[in-house]
Amino acid sequence: MNVLLWIFQILLALHTFMGAIWKTTNPERAVSSLKAIPHGVWLVLIVVELLCSLGLVLPAFNKRLGIFAPVAASIIAAEMLMFCVFHLFSGSPEYGHLIYWLVVAVIGAFIAYGRFALKPLKS
Repeated sequence: MNVLLWIFQILLALHTFMGAIWKTTNPERAVSSLKAIPHGVWLVLIVVELLCSLGLVLPAFNKRLGIFAPVAASIIAAEMLMFCVFHLFSGSPEYGHLIYWLVVAVIGAFIAYGRFALKPLKS
């Protein structure tokens, strides 16, 4: 289980890092259902995503930082659910983005649960 969690953590960290980079080059209006997000919040999401991607891999270098992995995964899952809510309220008939965000949210929730309850990273 520990190896599976690490694989998911690394993949989610890469995904989140790339998402932050994408957000720096694309405005929130690039995805029609995210138009309601204010530009300032969009910029804050970039910083949050960079910190979360770092938090997912820090425990590999220092076990004392193990609490950061499940917290970062929880934040990412919450962000993806927030995107789902914006998408549902936008009335967009397209469900590709919604499914994508839900899958990422489930992966984040799995990591959070795994690191909080199943295989916590202890110092």
